[in-house]
Parts: sequence; structure tokens; C-alpha cells
Amino acid sequence: MSRPMNDDEVLSEMKKMVAFIKQEAMEKAREIQVKADEEFSIEKAKIVRQEAINIDAQHEKKTKQAEVSQRIAQSTATNKSRLRILQAREAHLQTLFDRARASLASLTSDPSAYSTLLRDLILQGLLRIMEPSVTVSARVQDVQLVQDAAKDAQSLYAEKTGGKEVEVDVKEGLGKDSAGGVLLAGLGGRIKVDNTLDERLRLLEEQMLPEIRMDLFGPNENRKFYT
Repeated sequence: MSRPMNDDEVLSEMKKMVAFIKQEAMEKAREIQVKADEEFSIEKAKIVRQEAINIDAQHEKKTKQAEVSQRIAQSTATNKSRLRILQAREAHLQTLFDRARASLASLTSDPSAYSTLLRDLILQGLLRIMEPSVTVSARVQDVQLVQDAAKDAQSLYAEKTGGKEVEVDVKEGLGKDSAGGVLLAGLGGRIKVDNTLDERLRLLEEQMLPEIRMDLFGPNENRKFYT
């Protein structure tokens, strides 16, 4: 038969139980610590990875914004530069045209050359209108020259049209700011031919502008096709 344990034996057994429980608790605590460390490492890695992704995304976004801003700045600078070049070119062309207009005064100051020019301008207008009666308007100081030129133009008109006659009425009609030339009207004013020097120069500028641009500035780099 087993005997009851004495106090020393009970105390010894209790110490063993306490030691066992303590050992179990320590092992459990180590397991919990290891698991907690693993979970911490995993969560930390997730957070670091996510933050790295966020940082990369922010960096890429800022890089793209910087590239867009740079392209905009470059485009703006290029456009401003092109605009300044175009403005300088237009100013140069305008200077050339202004000089051409100023040279009209020297043209009209030579009565012989100017009379020949008036005759040709009148004849051209008569051949375009092809009416039996035409009114020719001129500057006040040119009326006599135009009358004389009109007579020669009438003769040439008859030769070129197989003997057709035309009545020409010369009158004062061009403003004081006009450079010269004539304005012809037929069929009661319903047909008009503007052969003033101002209009002829304007037409010449319009027709010759592409060629002048090419001669002065070379081909346009932005144009792909030329007619």
C-alpha cells in the first residue's frame, strides 16, 4: 500500500510541478515570441514593399510631370522663337513693300515712261471690259496725261479688236493719296477694272509673296508639299 507523502515529499512534488508549468510557460512564450516575430517580419516586409511601390509610383508620376513640363516649356520657347522669326520676316517684307510703294513716285515723275504705262493700263482695261463706252478715272494731276494716253489706247484697241471703236471719257476720280494709274468702268459702272498703281502693286505683292519668301528665307521647313 502506498503511504501518504510527508511534507518534504509534497513540497518536492510541488516544486517539480511548478518547474514543469514554468517550463511549459517559457516554451509557450518562446513560441508566441517566434510567431509574433515572424508575423512582424511579414507585416514589416509588406509595409516596406507597399511603401516602395508608393515611392516608385510617386517618383514615376513626378518624373512624367517634369517631362511634360519640360516639353511644354520647350514648345513654348520654340513657338516664341518661331513667332519672333515670323515677325522679323514680316517686318522685313513690309519694309520691302513700303520701298516699292515709295518707288511709284519716281515712276510717275517721268512723264514719258508714265504716259506709256497709262496707255498700256487703259488698253488692258478696254480689252477686259469690251464695251463701246468706258469711263476712265484718274488723279487730278494726271487728267491731261490720261487723256493723251487714252487716244493712243483707243487706236491700239481698234487694231487688236478688228476695227471696233470705243468712246473713252476721262475724268478726275482718284483720291489725293492714290499713287497713280487709272480706274476703268463700263456698262454704267457695273463692270470695273482697277488698274491703279496701288492695286497693281497689291496684286504683285500677293502673287510674288511666295517667291519672295523663298528667295529671302529659303524653303519653309514646316511645309511638306509644294505645288
